[in-house]
Amino acid sequence: MARPATKTQRSAHDSPRRRGLLGRLLKGLVLLALACLVITALPVLMLRWLHPTTSAFMLEARAAAWSAGVRDYRTEFKWASLEQISPHVAIAVIAAEDQQFPFHAGFDFNSIREAVRASEHGRRLRGASTISQQVAKNLFLWNGHSFVRKGLEAWFTVLIEVLWPKERILEMYLNIAQFGDRIYGVQAAAQHFWHKSARSLNSRDAALLAAVLPNPHLLRVDRPSRYVNERREWILGQMRELGGAQYLHAIEHERRNSH
Repeated sequence: MARPATKTQRSAHDSPRRRGLLGRLLKGLVLLALACLVITALPVLMLRWLHPTTSAFMLEARAAAWSAGVRDYRTEFKWASLEQISPHVAIAVIAAEDQQFPFHAGFDFNSIREAVRASEHGRRLRGASTISQQVAKNLFLWNGHSFVRKGLEAWFTVLIEVLWPKERILEMYLNIAQFGDRIYGVQAAAQHFWHKSARSLNSRDAALLAAVLPNPHLLRVDRPSRYVNERREWILGQMRELGGAQYLHAIEHERRNSH
């Protein structure tokens, strides 16, 4: 009668099988990572040249309206190229939201550290999202504060910064940012509030639009509160300190240096 295999013999026999299993598992994980990279990078790359007809935030708002029984919900959204938008608006949103926009690679770590320090001292945690992060969130993701969403936001921010020039990121932000109920993009906001084109907006118009960006559901362009008016004056001051529309040349300068 054959003697049963010893523990050492079984281990020697199982070792190649385990290595094969681990190899297949590793290969599967690599293929999954590559698939995720392609699935997420391809739409970002395409949107470097193609103009979106909607965004994740617009779709989410529409779905919420339909679930609430609002069947006549209509989104006000009209694309405008960067050349068709007043430079005042571009500098206003940079002054209000992300003054290091021309220089960072998607994340403003100084602002993040300051926000963390403020929360540690019991002060209200203020936002530290860059324009690039806001584009990633508004265009591809959903509202919320989960770690999964923040992780995806960081990943899409990296893709956007790698695959798009700064001018495209700014152009996208100006077109998908929300400025009021159902109102997305500078062109739609200019036509809705002032019955003129985005190109015709002056510095005060631009600063008012930028003033409501933190919360366009509560802050109103057509009925600005005292807070909104004070914020508009602060933004106008920041625009002047940055050098006005001349500050936008920093974006072109950074782009040329990166090539």
